[in-house]
Amino acid sequence: MTGQKTDVNGEQTKGETLIRASGLVKTFGDKLVVDDVNLSVGRGEVLGFLGPNGAGKSTTMRMLTGFLEPDAGRISICGKDLEDDPIGAKSHIGYLPEGSPLYSDMTAGQFLRFVAAARGLKKNHIRNRFDWVATTLGLDSVANQALDTLSKGYRRRVGLAQALIHDPDVLILDEPTDGLDPMQKHEVRGLIRKLAGDKSIIISTHILEEVEPLCTRVLVISDGRTLCDALPGELTTHASGHNAIDLELGGSLDPQQTIAQLRVIVGLREVVSLGGEGDACRFTLLPQEGQDLSEAVGGLCLSNNWIIKRLARRDGQIDEVFRELVGKANANRQTT
Repeated sequence: MTGQKTDVNGEQTKGETLIRASGLVKTFGDKLVVDDVNLSVGRGEVLGFLGPNGAGKSTTMRMLTGFLEPDAGRISICGKDLEDDPIGAKSHIGYLPEGSPLYSDMTAGQFLRFVAAARGLKKNHIRNRFDWVATTLGLDSVANQALDTLSKGYRRRVGLAQALIHDPDVLILDEPTDGLDPMQKHEVRGLIRKLAGDKSIIISTHILEEVEPLCTRVLVISDGRTLCDALPGELTTHASGHNAIDLELGGSLDPQQTIAQLRVIVGLREVVSLGGEGDACRFTLLPQEGQDLSEAVGGLCLSNNWIIKRLARRDGQIDEVFRELVGKANANRQTT
């Protein structure tokens, strides 16, 4: 699945490609963890990197940041080859790994200033960038507190701050909202949307409902293999439940007879009876891919003088597509 690239506001993206990886392969012992993964992310794009546990997401992100060396494949960051010019490539990257590893004997402020200095920032620039990340991520109140005394949420925010402190062109964020409360998650998502205007961002997440409003593209992998790379809106149209009709009828109808009458609708794939209460019968009508049954269902109801209590068309959901893609991949693997 492919589609026109757009930014977080729905505008066409024409930015340069800042992250490019081709043919990435990684094995640990006899286990193939990443198998020929390819991706590219342009300036202004947020790529949602999805997959079940053990799919190879974190391993891929570690290779993109230079923490792991791929067994095969090439990576370039902002035009710099990660193997040929590792320092030049890494200088453009801000990385939040899973678990937010920190130097626990430092205070939050000491740690962030240390990272800024290690990144080569000058003293006056360190002060400005520290003030910005501390204010933006709400760290002023814990700046002088030892990292090992911070809550998981604050540790995650410090981890995100160290990824941002040098204002990198590329952000690679492994579960950036993990451990945050609902308000903090909302604030971090807003920050990512704001930063995306002039950066390339990759985020992995298990919170599928944050993908559609946050990401401009979605890449799904399972067992180290790419299952799809698509726009969120395009991806949801491939869900089996996309354009499904929820129908509730009154009038004490016979459910089986009603199902038989519904099955004459052209483009219908399946009718699911959901039972009902009182004199109502409820059904879900699943269309063949690309079909919209709304008009035909409404017309059939009118011609049969059925009492319509509810008739609503559903859009596909990211989590539905995710489950179907991964389930199909697992089934194919078990039969080979």
